[in-house]
Amino acid sequence: MGNILMGIGNPLRRDDGAGNYVARNFRGRGWRSLDCGTVPENFTGIVRKERPHLLVLVDAADMGIPAGESRVVPKEKISAVSFGTHQVSLDVLVDFLSGTAGRVVIVGVQPLVVETGEGLSPVVREGADRLIGTLERDGPDGVPVLP
Repeated sequence: MGNILMGIGNPLRRDDGAGNYVARNFRGRGWRSLDCGTVPENFTGIVRKERPHLLVLVDAADMGIPAGESRVVPKEKISAVSFGTHQVSLDVLVDFLSGTAGRVVIVGVQPLVVETGEGLSPVVREGADRLIGTLERDGPDGVPVLP
């Protein structure tokens, strides 16, 4: 039983692709990283089959903090945070997967630009790179929790 990181977002809407960027560049030992695009529900079969010890969902989220910063979003605060463009709300996804993973953690990355276009803004790319380093080194426990 390893760990899984699911990156969620739409890379064609600039910083909404922060989760995808993290998933594509994350190289944590003992981790499987999945770039889920805007349809994380299509990857639930992998999670249910592998039954990870830890499941981390990374998505762009408007949390009212400086662009590029990351926070763990507690389940009870999911509805208060504006997440990016995907089909199923994260609270439904977390509920669906909670019995198949030892622990489920949502990490939001504050976007700067969420409009049609490609490529992360420099500040969000720097923040995503910091997040990757933190997750590879400390896991989600190294990421501050949204108050």
